[in-house]
Amino acid sequence: MYKLGIDIGTTTICAVVVDNKNCVMETVNTESNAFIESSDSFERIQDVTVIENKAIAIVNDLLAKYDVTHIGVTGQMHGILYTDINGKAVSPLYTWQDGRGDELCGDMSYAQKLACISGYRLATGYGTVTHFYNMENGLVPNDAVFFLTIHDYIAMKLAGNNFPVMHASDAASLGIFDIEKCEFDLAAAKRAGISPSFFPKVVRNISPLGKLKNATVFTAIGDNQASFLGSVSDSENSILINVGTGSQISVAVNGETALSAQSVSGIDVRPLNGDKFILVGASLCGGRAYQILEGFFRDVLKMAGCDDKRLYDAMDKLSEQYDTLTEKLDFSTLFAGTRENPALRGTVSGISTSNFTATHFVVGVLEGTVNELYDTYEKILPLLESVPTKLIASGNGIRKSHVTREMFASRFHMTLEMPLNKEEAAFGAAISTKN
Repeated sequence: MYKLGIDIGTTTICAVVVDNKNCVMETVNTESNAFIESSDSFERIQDVTVIENKAIAIVNDLLAKYDVTHIGVTGQMHGILYTDINGKAVSPLYTWQDGRGDELCGDMSYAQKLACISGYRLATGYGTVTHFYNMENGLVPNDAVFFLTIHDYIAMKLAGNNFPVMHASDAASLGIFDIEKCEFDLAAAKRAGISPSFFPKVVRNISPLGKLKNATVFTAIGDNQASFLGSVSDSENSILINVGTGSQISVAVNGETALSAQSVSGIDVRPLNGDKFILVGASLCGGRAYQILEGFFRDVLKMAGCDDKRLYDAMDKLSEQYDTLTEKLDFSTLFAGTRENPALRGTVSGISTSNFTATHFVVGVLEGTVNELYDTYEKILPLLESVPTKLIASGNGIRKSHVTREMFASRFHMTLEMPLNKEEAAFGAAISTKN
């Protein structure tokens, strides 16, 4: 008997098969290649059909090889797609990276306007903000009846349903969600002119949705929560650091602490499962900051007439010198701002005649991403009943770089541990399903 977990990521679809001792039997990774080019610079959309076909093919292939009894699903949070009355996608996926919420609506952005009307903290990329923009600009498909996340859509399809059921972890990521009542605030939505009928049914606990062959398909959960479940065994004493395209720091808390944390700027309160929550500080640039720097170096090579090639290996070698450098640069890696203030930008200071080097820039960007998450941790720490003693790290951005791991351990003054299972979100989705 096996469990299957599938993670619908921004660029990759990953699936794992887990036995009854939580040992991974097989892992499948494939590039989604689903992004759609757009004439709007703010738009980040993906082809739902491409994602659906690849995800379902992976699941069917694994079901043919293993006696799977449970299927768990996770994926990229915040973004939405629309479905019709028959559960068919009638729009692209508007991803979490979509920037339409930062477009101006009068003297403020659409995200700010919806936040003012609803009374909830919101940012571009949140599903309700995306829908509000689409609604105000006549972009909601005429036959759309629901909006939901991409992994809720995949779970719905796997279960053979035509209507979405959404776990609280994903519902909260869309915005205008009352975490205490575990429901969308439909009164707040109505004030903004959003029809309550667009919101899916919400469940507090991971629950069965239906059957695919002999396997029970369960409600999808957010990838942040899935990664937490797949990485942390001692939730009461652990901090989870995740570095991927973005980066996050997550700490588990009870409901009382979660409610008191809602007023803290820069901290998201996210349902985990049942009466458990996680406090999350998210950076829009994690591994992406390193990617941006690599792009800058490549531009320099092109300017010099050299071949355009990937420079990550060379940058990684330079990073090895991080503990020998003097006169380090002070980097802020807020290259894309923050969710609360998207207008913020990164900075670099402390430049001298001796440290304006590629090595100093590489080390500075890496340390900047570490410091950004540590600053968030300092906001979370006063809310906790006890100081965490374990630092757990996940995500390819940190798994592939021992330098980054050492930087985190040094900054947090803790020994850093890596989960045994490399695909933490897919693994967490698998083990989140009930026995």
